[in-house]
Amino acid sequence: MQRVISNSSPIIHLAKIDQLDLLKEYFGTLTVPESVYNECVADGKERPEALLIKNAEWIEVVQAQDEKLIKLLRSSLDNGESEAISLAIETGADLILLDDSDAREKARLYNLNITGTVGILLRAKKDGKIHSFKELLKKLKETGFWVSNDLEARLITETGETL
Repeated sequence: MQRVISNSSPIIHLAKIDQLDLLKEYFGTLTVPESVYNECVADGKERPEALLIKNAEWIEVVQAQDEKLIKLLRSSLDNGESEAISLAIETGADLILLDDSDAREKARLYNLNITGTVGILLRAKKDGKIHSFKELLKKLKETGFWVSNDLEARLITETGETL
């Protein structure tokens, strides 16, 4: 089984559009650092998706250990992103789930394999696990997830769906 580390954004956004189980289906166990779990559950305790995430027994919380690296990453990224990247490096993760472009850029510097919320939905469409990528992308954007109009059009076309 793959070792997969995640930042909060993919978890929160997939929960908001009722697709959190895709992470379990694809990865079995999902590992997150403490700050990511807190952001998903404690910081968002009033939001309905927080309970879904809290009840996801397949999400494993592990503390990142490399304080020097975390501190370095925090100079340009938030706590969750910094700890997720550090934990991915420490554990030799096969994949890290990140949506933020700055975080993805940093992760590439460490040769980490990256995907994000949209990548998970594209894979699910390809595998026949979801019916309409276009509809889920629309719901995702309604949650505050940002995708440019050009990218949205290209992705919808790539999935074989019509604009």
